[in-house]
Amino acid sequence: MLSQRQIQILRSALDRIIPADDYPGAWEAGVGEYILRQLRGDLEPLSAAYSEGLNALDDETSARYGFAFQEIGPDQQDNLLRQLEKGESETVWPIPPARFLSMLIHHAAEGYYADPANGGNKGARSWQMVGFTPADPHAPGARTDLSESEKALQ
Repeated sequence: MLSQRQIQILRSALDRIIPADDYPGAWEAGVGEYILRQLRGDLEPLSAAYSEGLNALDDETSARYGFAFQEIGPDQQDNLLRQLEKGESETVWPIPPARFLSMLIHHAAEGYYADPANGGNKGARSWQMVGFTPADPHAPGARTDLSESEKALQ
């Protein structure tokens, strides 16, 4: 299980991976809930990698900026994440930083676009964003404003 500090780091990192615009950012869309739920389930074997990776991200941030990851500005966070994605680190990581970020990005996308029943994609907002309509007209995110030709395709 992640500590409160690690959850704060996770939240900040996820919101830089999927920032808010006209649609919710990662955290507001439930990506954090999705990942935390999965770490107690199917992703449980990766819980140590998450814990170690989040600690390493904070250590890297502290070494470079003298602050915690969530305390630096968005531009600095983005720059740091880009460098780490290329494997450029100043501190020793227990897991290669590029591999950790790849894992985090993959799970962020999963949580953002997943079926809301899995804990992410609150209100099916990402489905609305991409125009996806579930086959079940009562499912979260199902559109009720379909044209007759769109209804015929269902």
